Amino acid sequence: MLHNNINNYNLILASGSPRRQQFFKDLGLDFTIELKPVDEVFPPRLRHFEISDYLAQLKALPFKAELKLNDILITSDTIVWNNNTALGKPKTETEAFEMLKSLSNKTHEVITSVCFTSLGFEKTVNSVTKVTFKVLTDAEINYYIKNFKPFDKAGGYGIQEWIGYIGVSKLEGSYFNVMGLPTDVVYRVLNDMVS
Repeated sequence: MLHNNINNYNLILASGSPRRQQFFKDLGLDFTIELKPVDEVFPPRLRHFEISDYLAQLKALPFKAELKLNDILITSDTIVWNNNTALGKPKTETEAFEMLKSLSNKTHEVITSVCFTSLGFEKTVNSVTKVTFKVLTDAEINYYIKNFKPFDKAGGYGIQEWIGYIGVSKLEGSYFNVMGLPTDVVYRVLNDMVS
């Protein structure tokens, strides 16, 4: 089991996301949080999971020169893929409204890529979840944006918040992936790495 084998390793989570940090705590893992700023820009030719894979790997780059023998660095990125376009985090209320309006009465994909880096080793995995929203009224969208300010969330929403409660009519894949971390995948890969 993972808990028995991981004690000899130093897990580093390079994420400022409170949700990802909570997932690691809930998995019962000892870890440290280290953050290094990265300009999250990707080549325009990339599509779908290539984008989140690229960004997860990009976030690992500033750490590589200082990794020690038993360090395992974990970086990740989540995007919302809708109408062949990656939706990032909205910067304004107008942008958040437009994003949510574009997701209304449709199915989109939430893709999270996780990059595991140690000395001389790197592995990137991703998880895709299909999320279907009912018809969202303008009033519902505006209420959500005003009260929950989803500016730190890809696609302009958090499934664990009010909009998820009232808006999501169907889900195919990992729920936790939509929150920002496919916990089942992270557990499996770490287990493989340390066993």
